[in-house]
Amino acid sequence: MFDRLLFGMALLIMATSFNQQDDFIRLDSVSPHFYYDIRYATDNNFVGEAVYDCGICLLRPEAAQALNEANEYFMSLGYCIQLYDCYRPYPVQKKLWEKVPNPAYVANPYDGGSIHNRGAAVDLTLVDFNGDPVDFGTDYDYFGREAHIDYMEHSPEVMANRKLLSEGLAKFGFKGIRTEWWHFSYTKNSGYPISEQPLPCEE
Repeated sequence: MFDRLLFGMALLIMATSFNQQDDFIRLDSVSPHFYYDIRYATDNNFVGEAVYDCGICLLRPEAAQALNEANEYFMSLGYCIQLYDCYRPYPVQKKLWEKVPNPAYVANPYDGGSIHNRGAAVDLTLVDFNGDPVDFGTDYDYFGREAHIDYMEHSPEVMANRKLLSEGLAKFGFKGIRTEWWHFSYTKNSGYPISEQPLPCEE
């Protein structure tokens, strides 16, 4: 009887684990037409070290599908989306907050966390079909006024590029934030819980 109970509990734990995994989808399984530069899997980020074990982009399925539709739109204009960050496990959010405890640039993990922790936000840019980046005025994770979307001192080209990016993503349900031109949250994110699930990195 006890053995059967343990076996049943093991099945329940496994089923829960599979269900949690099924809540996310790898973006490269949706389409091969994205570029990737997952900075937190490298030391080229504001932390100065890798905080991800691998450069995988996970999202909630609905957000992934919407992002793919957005990418198809940009491809019709001669561009592709390149991802800097997607789903971010909650423990990583704590590490980022320890480095920069400023809610203007890093969501406070102890006060609601980030939409990234829910798998419904992306940090991204546009590149051309050769992978060459479009000019948006600053690099990714530049913490200064020049990265704000209401900073109007950039060249007309940069301002036009930012308009193209924000208006294009808005067509598919993504909304930006004031302080980061690269960050967009899928607007149907209110029902997604914060997750601590690690990235499924292959050994």
